[in-house]
Amino acid sequence: MTLGEALAWARQKIDRLDARLLLQYATGCTHADLLARPETPVVAPAFDQFAEWVARRAAGEPLAYLVGEAEFRGRIFQVSPDVLIPRPETEVLIDLALDRLAGRVSAAVVDLGTGSGIVAVSLALECPGTVVSAVDLSPGALAVARNNAGRLGARVDFHAGDWFAPLAGRRFDLIVSNPPYVADGDPHLEQDGLPHEPRMALSDQEPGGNGLACIRRIVAAAAAHLNPGGWLLFEHGYDQGAASRNLLAEAGFKAPFTHPDLAGIDRVSGAQL
Repeated sequence: MTLGEALAWARQKIDRLDARLLLQYATGCTHADLLARPETPVVAPAFDQFAEWVARRAAGEPLAYLVGEAEFRGRIFQVSPDVLIPRPETEVLIDLALDRLAGRVSAAVVDLGTGSGIVAVSLALECPGTVVSAVDLSPGALAVARNNAGRLGARVDFHAGDWFAPLAGRRFDLIVSNPPYVADGDPHLEQDGLPHEPRMALSDQEPGGNGLACIRRIVAAAAAHLNPGGWLLFEHGYDQGAASRNLLAEAGFKAPFTHPDLAGIDRVSGAQL
């Protein structure tokens, strides 16, 4: 079978772009090769891998898990089913964090629930004066995050544990988090490839809850881990802005705000101690 024939076969089963990308990963060819030399033969092992990926993609498995990587802020991060797939909306959290770090010679930052490490690694690379720590409860996620930090040359101090538990006695200038915030039982958890992503990273899994359980814990404990004038920033769901601001105000933070993503949807809330 040739490259052109393999691509045509796959396009009958999955999205055209997904088919092309999977074929490139399986064979090592480029987009230019597909256009200029579609008659190039595909060796049997490569086609077998391609066919397996096409079947799994057709069954709803996310492309990033199939190929083991995803792009975020122009960098390639390795991913596995132990971590969420990076989403462009999380860039809002990083941009707001960088705004608060601008002009500082040094700062201590912690990323709670780091997952694949995209937030911690991005901040460490884009704001070199910061001392970045990262926490996650999942050993699998920490392994992925450590690997990404090493591959991309980011200095991040990783800790295993539940939110602030491994940070006793430590204070930071900035706390950031993209915690689980989808309510338990939300029908969206069964759509768009989400059944393949780690449930503990998506939902607080509080029966009958509103998805705010993890955010509530982070906000309540944050002040004890912030230096005077420190900031807390966290990502949340489209309908959780008002509740997040209320939690921040109740915890003694001043002037809580909510910032939208590029689609105009409430995405990140935060405040200063």
